[in-house]
Amino acid sequence: MGDLLLARHGETEWSRAGRHTGRTDLPLTPAGEAQAESLAPLLAGRTFGLVLTSPLARARRTAGLAGLAGAVEEPDLREWDYGGYEGITTADVHRTRPGWDLWTDGVPPGREFPGESPQQVGERADRVLSRVAGALDEGDVMLVAHGHLLRVLTARRLGLPPTAGRLFRLETGTLSRLSLEHGSPVVAEWNTRP
Repeated sequence: MGDLLLARHGETEWSRAGRHTGRTDLPLTPAGEAQAESLAPLLAGRTFGLVLTSPLARARRTAGLAGLAGAVEEPDLREWDYGGYEGITTADVHRTRPGWDLWTDGVPPGREFPGESPQQVGERADRVLSRVAGALDEGDVMLVAHGHLLRVLTARRLGLPPTAGRLFRLETGTLSRLSLEHGSPVVAEWNTRP
């Protein structure tokens, strides 16, 4: 049984500012490109049976700069749809909704995007985990995607509810590894940088 490696894309203007970036397709900043390139030595020498990436440019570019040739786009790896909170910060939301929490309160629909609940993001994560299950039987699998989606996917891989993703802070341009210990999924590495 292989390991499931997770790479969060490098920094964008909005991730640096703390703005919720779901479906808005932003490029990496120069610092984000450097973060993505810095992942290559961590991946050197590894062979992956499957490499999947979000269809959004920031994830695809990260995969390329990290040296992950042949990555296949997986629509279910796109980031959480933040609906009416797309492009704004948690501090902005708290001005009108004090105490708001993404993980428990969800998001309202927006003009452009309908928004998703934690359960809906969890359903997408479960589909990704189902898709990679056979490849994990043969070896390592690599996923390149986004912070909140990968946090939910980690929770689901560990058998936790989607809202448990709140427990796994994930930085831009980092590598994490989910493995097995005595047959049970575990976090083996988290937020690794060179």
